Amino acid sequence: MTLPRVHIATDHAGLKLRDYLIEHLCGRGFEVVVHGPAAYDAQDDYPAFCIRAAQAVIADTEAGEPALGIVLGGSGNGEQIAANKVQGIRAALAWNLETAKLARQHNDANVVAVGGRQHTVEEAAAIIDAFLDEPFSGAERHTRRINQIARFEATGELPADSTGTEV
Repeated sequence: MTLPRVHIATDHAGLKLRDYLIEHLCGRGFEVVVHGPAAYDAQDDYPAFCIRAAQAVIADTEAGEPALGIVLGGSGNGEQIAANKVQGIRAALAWNLETAKLARQHNDANVVAVGGRQHTVEEAAAIIDAFLDEPFSGAERHTRRINQIARFEATGELPADSTGTEV
């Protein structure tokens, strides 16, 4: 099995975790690509870093290369929001093993957001490992829902509700 390339971005609040994860994930055999920042700066802004990582996930995927992303910050919330602005990204905020697994199983999430100030580095690494190791289930109901979201993203048209009528 080919491991996906992992694109990672953070701000100053997730820098310690990012550095830990680079070593951890490379030790597991992943190729890790860093999208910023280069050094600690308490005034840095996460949006550009996270958007670049998300864009790289899409570029790799479109080129036929398996890729996933990790965005980190103090809470992971803003980083998730920034990544989700990239068309085709399904970024999920994971705060425990189950939310990380479900993000992949049910939502085919291609980016995980984790709060560096919410977990020890070991806890965060376990959450990210769970995300990276879990495959998408491929279940029809999950695929249908993902396709509805993608269609809305591309066209702005609301999907019908489960009864077949527009909401």
